[in-house]
Amino acid sequence: MSENSNIIPINIEDEMRGAYIDYSMSVIVSRALPDVRDGMKPVHRRVLFGMEELGVNYNKAYKKSARIVGEVMGKYHPHGDASVYDTMVRMAQEWSLRYPLVDGQGNFGSIDGDFPAAMRYTEARLKRIAEELLGDLNKETVDFQPNFDDSLQEPTVLPAKIPNLLLNGTSGIAVGMATNMAPHNLTEVINGIIAYIDNRDITILELMEYIKAPDFPTGGTIYGIQGIKNAFETGRGRVVVRGNATFETSKTGKDQIIVSEIPYMVNKSSLIKHCADLVNDKKIEGISEIRDESDRQGMRIVFDLKRDAVPNVVLNNLYKYSALQSSFSVNNVALVKGRPMTLNLKDLIYHYVEHRNEVIVRRTQYDLREAQKRAHILEGFIIALDHLDAVIKLIRESRDPATAQQGLMASFGLSEIQAKAILEMRLQRLTGMERDKILSEYNEIKLLISELEDILAKPERQLQIIKDELADVRARYGDERRTQINMTDDEFSVEDMIADDEMLITISAQGYIKRTPITEYRAQSRGGVGSRAVATKDDDFTEHLFTATMHNWLLFFTERGKCFWLRVYAVPEGSKNSKGRPIQNLMNIESGDSIRAVINVKSITDPDYINNNFIVMCTEDGTIKKTTLEAYSRPRQNGIIAITIREGDRLLDVSLTNGNNHIVIATNTGRSVRFEENRVRPMGRSAAGVKGIWIDEDITTEKAIGMVCIENPDTQQLLVVSEKGFGKRSEVEDYRLTNRGGKGVKALNITDKTGNLVAIKEVNDNNDLMIITKAGILIRIAVADLRVMGRNTQGVKLIRLKNESDEISSVTKIDKEPDEVSEDVIVDEAIVQSGDSTEQEGGNTQEPLTEEAGEDNPEE
Repeated sequence: MSENSNIIPINIEDEMRGAYIDYSMSVIVSRALPDVRDGMKPVHRRVLFGMEELGVNYNKAYKKSARIVGEVMGKYHPHGDASVYDTMVRMAQEWSLRYPLVDGQGNFGSIDGDFPAAMRYTEARLKRIAEELLGDLNKETVDFQPNFDDSLQEPTVLPAKIPNLLLNGTSGIAVGMATNMAPHNLTEVINGIIAYIDNRDITILELMEYIKAPDFPTGGTIYGIQGIKNAFETGRGRVVVRGNATFETSKTGKDQIIVSEIPYMVNKSSLIKHCADLVNDKKIEGISEIRDESDRQGMRIVFDLKRDAVPNVVLNNLYKYSALQSSFSVNNVALVKGRPMTLNLKDLIYHYVEHRNEVIVRRTQYDLREAQKRAHILEGFIIALDHLDAVIKLIRESRDPATAQQGLMASFGLSEIQAKAILEMRLQRLTGMERDKILSEYNEIKLLISELEDILAKPERQLQIIKDELADVRARYGDERRTQINMTDDEFSVEDMIADDEMLITISAQGYIKRTPITEYRAQSRGGVGSRAVATKDDDFTEHLFTATMHNWLLFFTERGKCFWLRVYAVPEGSKNSKGRPIQNLMNIESGDSIRAVINVKSITDPDYINNNFIVMCTEDGTIKKTTLEAYSRPRQNGIIAITIREGDRLLDVSLTNGNNHIVIATNTGRSVRFEENRVRPMGRSAAGVKGIWIDEDITTEKAIGMVCIENPDTQQLLVVSEKGFGKRSEVEDYRLTNRGGKGVKALNITDKTGNLVAIKEVNDNNDLMIITKAGILIRIAVADLRVMGRNTQGVKLIRLKNESDEISSVTKIDKEPDEVSEDVIVDEAIVQSGDSTEQEGGNTQEPLTEEAGEDNPEE
């Protein structure tokens, strides 16, 4: 190698490391990250400064975008024209910035992702609010630096009377780090900054009373408060945003979902295309057509739904599978004195206030210097006017201006600046009126100097100026929030995806459970033979039959007194002819135990609901117990003790009450007792209860068969059903009110023909009855078809049994659907009993009522 060679051997690893670090720092400081003080990246700052220099203010005419781009690129930003134009375009888009800084005229793109027109076609000027960022630049409030070729000066930061970083946010990807800051509402931010100035020890939670959450330009609704708290407290957080939608009905009667706002940074056309793909791929059901009806009045995306679709379920699926729900990941990284830092809400406010305080001080210092200069000149004017004749004589006798200037300085003790100003004074200033104006201006300047010196001497006055200026900005530019806030959890729950439809729950004696849509069952006339409801084993039969909605909680009570929980939607669905699944597969029921009662509960989390409702239980030996629902509001996988069951007894029935009901308990021998619920005091969850009805120990087979809790005795009737299919509807008032634990009165005239009593229910004309036999035959009849009759009667036949060995297994009531009508039932001739002359082939006539006279039997 030649000794004169300029090649210097170096380690390539060291060179690459150093070069990459230099490159990364250049990207971090000069391209990707904003300054914490004005919220600007260099390109944004240069665009606004270039437009200010070009004179395209809010009250001036628009100028071609190409001219603005050329000005900025040629003077301050030596990069591609696309980077400058794209920056200016984004600052003009109302869906990109919460408070746009550029006023664009022409095609500046759209929320559908359309590109803006070429810069030669569009025009722009500054928005008025942008001038709040640029104000006082000419008062030495910020430092300037040479531009790329040292020919001009550009500001290193803007004075920023508005907290732009919080208002408009920003995003950028640097080397090894990124930033993604959310926009906020101007009114809220200024209120928060003023609160911080008043109390420097304010906490972030207290700041959140003023600054509620991000406020996105496209509106929407923020779901969940935890992500907001994380972002404000740590500078990092995940904010979930949903588009706003409403339900409407079209002129043809179809349900529609109307989306009027979408999440921030979501492309509308891409969203619609993705939703259409989800519908085509069968991932979202129930949508027949999607249309974009957006216009100048606002956004309007229309989802036409199919006839059987549930709007709320479809909308929740759209939230789950499409960008109609998106998350904004907050990452507050900004440059603080040239170094990138992650900042929380209070940090951002602190650095902004410090910057504004420095701007106020530097502006005041500048104004003071200018005032002192003017006062100095005015003092010279006053001296000259006080010696007017001598001054005029000296000037007339001077050979040239320089001689006159030196003479004024020597004769009257004037400075060079004062002497020069006197020589340049117009003769009209020598009049008496002008003299008064000079003296008045001098006195005003002296007061201004005193005021400015006081501001510089008192930091509290500087802070007050910041507050006053922010309040003025708030008055001019403040507006309402666009993004709503929903404090509930931002995560989807399972029920959000499930329609709250009504279901018929069927549980067999051997523990098979299923749910079937209630619409599968049709109403039949009284006396029909019914349709097969469930396929059971030869030795199994349906024991429980009731209705519930999909979002309800089911509380299962076993005969040994335990309670288990299950959501209705967790019950396996089956057709009306299927037998269901073993209940042991769904909950941990002990061997030998079985379900005796099930109730459905709307909620186990609402405090008002669970503390003002009660669980009332009855056992076969006539024991009754009342406990608040709150005691059963904490589900456990292995269940809990609901009631202590004495030896030889078992749980019979359970009801949900409001504490003011009337309770009726009936026995299989036809007796019943009615008493007020408040005669049973609430007791602990594991208590055994108190006596509800007297059971005759001499009759070993006597037992309680049912309990009814009646909320309004005036509008409800009692229905009793015997094991041979006889039933009767009577007024509640026929069962006279007695004390708890009595023998009661006769509820049904028991004969060999009727069999023992098997069920007692409270009913009205809006109910239907679902009756099922041990053979698995089910019939649904309208309660309105049963006329009200006396209490001490045999009743009428509700269902014809196929053979003498068959018996009624279970009876439940359901609310009649509004559009339900009774249908004729075709009866199989083979089951018509030849001995009953009163039963016609159609099966729609009833046996003659057998009214047996009998008075109340007060066996108490």
